[in-house]
Amino acid sequence: MAKTLRGEADLLHGPVLQNMLRFALPILAGTLLQQLYSMVDAVVVGQFVGKEALAAVGGSAVAIINLLLNFFVGLCSGAAIVVAQYYGAHDRENVSRAVHTATLLAVWVGAIMTVIGVCFAPGLLSALDTPEDTMQYSTDYMRWYFAGMIPTMIYNMGSGILRGMGDSRWPLIFLIFCSVMNVVLDLVFVIYLNMGVAGVAWATLISQCSSAVLVLLRIHLGRYAVRIQFRHLGIKKESLMHILRLGLPSGIQEMAYSAGMMVVQSFTNGFGSDFIAANSIIMKVDGFAVMPMMGLGSAIATFVGQNMGAGKLERTKKGIRAATAMVTGIGLVMGVLFLLF
Repeated sequence: MAKTLRGEADLLHGPVLQNMLRFALPILAGTLLQQLYSMVDAVVVGQFVGKEALAAVGGSAVAIINLLLNFFVGLCSGAAIVVAQYYGAHDRENVSRAVHTATLLAVWVGAIMTVIGVCFAPGLLSALDTPEDTMQYSTDYMRWYFAGMIPTMIYNMGSGILRGMGDSRWPLIFLIFCSVMNVVLDLVFVIYLNMGVAGVAWATLISQCSSAVLVLLRIHLGRYAVRIQFRHLGIKKESLMHILRLGLPSGIQEMAYSAGMMVVQSFTNGFGSDFIAANSIIMKVDGFAVMPMMGLGSAIATFVGQNMGAGKLERTKKGIRAATAMVTGIGLVMGVLFLLF
């Protein structure tokens, strides 16, 4: 189990900065790719459906989606750290328990979020004073997006599990494949089938289902410490408490940021669909600065988890210092680029 997969970074041995970069670069590329295809969604909708539709896919619906989704992303980081700790300690049995608990947790959370999003979309959108001319678009988009929440949760949790075991390459490969699929389906559904906002949501749903299947197959068929087996799926209390203890603070932090953005969105809605559409584009661009630093946070969490699990405290400290320097550098570069251009 200590053996590193070919092509993957060894986070427990060798040069700290070099191996951390090797592990982090696919995650950074993935965050940028996610932001890029999100922007493609906005461009397709804005160009071929209209400003009201653009305001819908970048306004209140997205603010509500991010509030719930980012909380779960925080939980995923907790699961990734738990897997990384057990993996670093070569504890195969607890890796298996954590993986099966996290996978079932993703399904349950996805089901709950689906019910919330599909049933309460109009009420939640009204609470944010969503303009009348974008309400139907926003409701349609939100309902279709939440209809695919279970595969979305499985993909995010599965990617966290793979990264916890030191594999950041395959999540990127799956993301590239599904991003291309999403863009192609956007064009087909919106331009050729004239499905409007529902077409964008359908494209996201299909691509997310594909990514969920791929990540589960990779965990099951890859040369890892565990295989996902249906008979072992279950909530193990110790693993769940460990995941929640590490993931809840991160999830609450992400929710707090998203809640702030919801307040901003409620004020933005008062200015009408033109203003909302413009703000949605600004937020897409802002993501190019924020997402890489979030990706580095995921990378250092895995590095620290594995090395703490292996009892390598000094190596852990070196990794934290290296990651802090990288995050600072990225922040400075992005800040200068956006100020100038």
